[in-house]
Amino acid sequence: MPPSLILSNVTTSKTLVKPYQSQRSTMAHRLIRSLRRRTTPNVSSYFHSKTLIQQPPPRSFHHFIQEKQSFTHKLNPLDEQRRNYISEMRKSAFEGNILRLLRNEIQYELERSPPTQQPVQEFVSFKVDEWPGEQWIRLSRKFGENEEIKIEVTMFDHSIPVGDVAKGEDVQLHITMIVDVFKGDGSDVLEFVCSAWPDSVEIQKVFTRRHEWMTGHPYLGPGFKELDDKLQYMLYEFLETMGITDDLATFLHGYMKNKDKIEFTQWMGNVKSFIEKK
Repeated sequence: MPPSLILSNVTTSKTLVKPYQSQRSTMAHRLIRSLRRRTTPNVSSYFHSKTLIQQPPPRSFHHFIQEKQSFTHKLNPLDEQRRNYISEMRKSAFEGNILRLLRNEIQYELERSPPTQQPVQEFVSFKVDEWPGEQWIRLSRKFGENEEIKIEVTMFDHSIPVGDVAKGEDVQLHITMIVDVFKGDGSDVLEFVCSAWPDSVEIQKVFTRRHEWMTGHPYLGPGFKELDDKLQYMLYEFLETMGITDDLATFLHGYMKNKDKIEFTQWMGNVKSFIEKK
C-alpha cells in the first residue's frame, strides 16, 4: 500500500475516534448526573416536609371570621359605635311608632264606648266574683238547706253568623257556662255544660262527677239532645228553679262585653308601659 494511502487511513481513523470518544464522555457525564439525581437526597423536599410537620393544624373558618372581626374592630372602633347607634335609632323609631298606635287605640276605645270600671257584683241572688286579668268569672249562691250552686263563665269564645256576614250583618256571640250543683260537703257534683247565647241558655251535656276534679276519661253520658224530650224539658225546669234562666244569659252577655273592653284596654296599657321602660 502506498505510504500516502496509509497516512490517509490513519488520519481518517483518528478523526473518527475523536468524535466517538467525545460521545462516550458526554454520555458518561449524563449518566453520572442522572445517578446523582437519584441517589442524592432532595434537600428542598426534605426541608419542605419538615416545615409542614412543624406547622400548626389549619384553622377553621369560624376562627378566621373571629380573627377578622377582632382585627376589624381594632382597626375601626368607630364603625362598631356607628352600627350600635344606628341600631338604637331604628329600635327607638319602632318603639315610637308602636307607642303612638297604642295611644291612639286606647283613646279610641275610651271615647267610643268607655267600659264601666265598677262591674256589677251581684245578679238577683247570685254573687259575682270578678277576676281581673282572667278570661272567666264565677257566680255562686246558696239554694235550699244544703245545696250550693257555682257557675263558671268564660268570656266570648266563639260566634255564629246571623244573616249574610259578607254584607256586614251581625254575628251571635257565644259564652260557655259550667253549672255545678253541690249537695253537702263531700257529695258528688251534678254538672251542666251550657251555652249562653244573648237571650237563651242551651244545655249541651249533663253528668255527675266526684267533688274533686276528674282524672282519666269517665263516661259522661249521651249528648243532651239524644235524651227523651220530656227529660230534656224537666232538666231545663230544674235549672230555672235555681236561677239559671234566659235572663241570666242576657246579663252575662252585657257583663262580658264590658269585661272585654276593660281587659283589652288594660292589655294595651300593659304593653305600652313595658315599651316605655328604659
